[in-house]
Amino acid sequence: MQADTEVLLKSGLWVEYASLAWMAVEGFVSIYSGLMVWSLALLAFGGDSVVELLSSFAVVRHLREITTAQTLGTHVDDSRTEWVTAILLFSLIPVITLGATYSLLTGIQPEASPLGIGVAFGAVVIMPILWYQKRRIGKMCNCLPLEIDASESATCFLMSIALLVGLVINYFLTLPWIDYLVTMVILIFVIREAADSLREVSAKRHCSSSRAGLVPNTVQ
Repeated sequence: MQADTEVLLKSGLWVEYASLAWMAVEGFVSIYSGLMVWSLALLAFGGDSVVELLSSFAVVRHLREITTAQTLGTHVDDSRTEWVTAILLFSLIPVITLGATYSLLTGIQPEASPLGIGVAFGAVVIMPILWYQKRRIGKMCNCLPLEIDASESATCFLMSIALLVGLVINYFLTLPWIDYLVTMVILIFVIREAADSLREVSAKRHCSSSRAGLVPNTVQ
């Protein structure tokens, strides 16, 4: 059983390495192209990519700690990693909101971005694969940080669909306002994703506290 778990953990690490590589590309290209055409939707999408990149770093560190702990026969507390991923998502909400407010007040008119369309299309193809693998391995290993990261990948996939549709519409029909609409859709996804992550972390903490409270009675 332990050997199977070790294999799954190694598979999880490779999936997270692939996620790190793609999120680095996705984040850089989205932010770069967003700055070039003043697209808040691309910038918001890039910001979420950066959060997922940091989240993947945290999950990689956590999986490495689990592997080491299994070798030494110790236990790893994953609550810190879970809280980091949730806090990172919440930190993105005011950034997107302030950016949207600034863009509306200053009357910025986003331009079309073929490069943005390319990275959005790439995300539509890649993110479902990452989501499925993270979710599958996370459930098999009972690793909540990996499952939360899978939820972020699923949300990123939905965001990329909205982004791709908006960018294509703006490219062919030249409708700058569609960028603001897509930004609001992305913001809604981020808020839901952050709330779900916080709910899962809080629920697990409550269960852990309840079990800990039962230990003294059991011993007596």
